[in-house]
Amino acid sequence: MSEPFTLLLPVWAGDRPDFLAAAFRSSVDDQHRRPDEVVIVRDGPVGSVLAAALDELAASSPVPVRIVALERNGGLGPALDAGLAAAGHDIVARMDADDVSEPHRFAVQLPIVEAGADLVGSGLIEFADDAAVEVGRRIPPTSPEEIRARSRFADPFNHPTVVLRRSLVQQVGGYGDFALMEDYLLWARMIMAGARVANVAEPLVRYRIGAGAYARRGGLGQLRAELRLQRRFHAMGFTTPAQALRNVVVRGGYRLVPESLRRLAYRRVVAVHRPRATP
Repeated sequence: MSEPFTLLLPVWAGDRPDFLAAAFRSSVDDQHRRPDEVVIVRDGPVGSVLAAALDELAASSPVPVRIVALERNGGLGPALDAGLAAAGHDIVARMDADDVSEPHRFAVQLPIVEAGADLVGSGLIEFADDAAVEVGRRIPPTSPEEIRARSRFADPFNHPTVVLRRSLVQQVGGYGDFALMEDYLLWARMIMAGARVANVAEPLVRYRIGAGAYARRGGLGQLRAELRLQRRFHAMGFTTPAQALRNVVVRGGYRLVPESLRRLAYRRVVAVHRPRATP
């Protein structure tokens, strides 16, 4: 049986109006199965041009749009929690304000959630300026067993692609305020709570990578967030002492190597999941 669902789209002052319009249209107007409502979270004040774009999208949308206006920019996790609280449906699909959904995205993902999954992601295609020109892709693990195994060492979901059950997300505490790693921490809590998880290998979202994408994956700020995350994983029993140590060395080291090496490692190890060979 088909269930209604909410599209959750956070926006902040740094987003471009033209990118936002493309993200919205691709995820609403152009979808074979449209969301039943859209919740846009305005994470703090925005400029007049972006505000006008939000008003225009809401006015011209073929489905109802609710704009949740937060007084200050509090970060992605709190913004998403505010959007989840405002959503009118239990099934919620994520979308970022500068990406592009494939037209059949929700027609593929929603039946999997309706069949019993609590969290479903997909592959994604990376692009720079032109969404039609692929510069890379991220293919996640697909079976529940592989997802759970990979989650101890790396994020098994592409966050901009996920569709989830709000009830379970809120049951485990929501996204919270854990900057840079809020999604990975949430997946871990959901998996520990027994979430039924799945991924579609097919890329269903086109993900915009801007200048400095690889630089932003490194540096002291990312290292501090990584170490905080690994401490939290160990404290909650998500990783063993050996796994935690391995993650600090490997994932922490990844944050500190030169950008050229980080780019190479990302392309060969992080972006494309290679399923284990069957015996």
